[in-house]
Amino acid sequence: METDAPDSQETDRQDKARWIFRCGVKGLCPRCGEASMFRKWLKLHDQCPACGLDYSFAAPDDGPAFFSLCIVAFPLTFFAVWLQVAYEPPFWVHLLTSFPLLAIGCVWPLQYIKGWLVASQYVNKAQEAGTGSLWAQLNAKAALDRKNEHDRR
Repeated sequence: METDAPDSQETDRQDKARWIFRCGVKGLCPRCGEASMFRKWLKLHDQCPACGLDYSFAAPDDGPAFFSLCIVAFPLTFFAVWLQVAYEPPFWVHLLTSFPLLAIGCVWPLQYIKGWLVASQYVNKAQEAGTGSLWAQLNAKAALDRKNEHDRR
């Protein structure tokens, strides 16, 4: 007797991937999909303004920079090297072409990538540091540090 389990699991994975991509790229809360998760360009809210999701779980760290470098910087660096080898232009040509392309190309996708990573962490229930108890201790310390910093202001 055949079951629909593989198909339903595949559909669940596809739905999960679509949700992560939609919320992440748009910068929406991964729980409700309504409010923005960002209060500034790369700064997350402490909580979702719509559903109250605590973003203390979100720890993309330098992940957005890594993906930006891999996706954008490496291909653009190959372009700059090709430009130099093929045409041997003066240095100012690289200042007008390669440098702006690399700078804008690496900085522009950071928020989209960070949103995608935060949504992935939430949907996949990703935890850092191995165990739930250690994760809870780290989050409690981070929350206390944020509270102390907020009280100092």
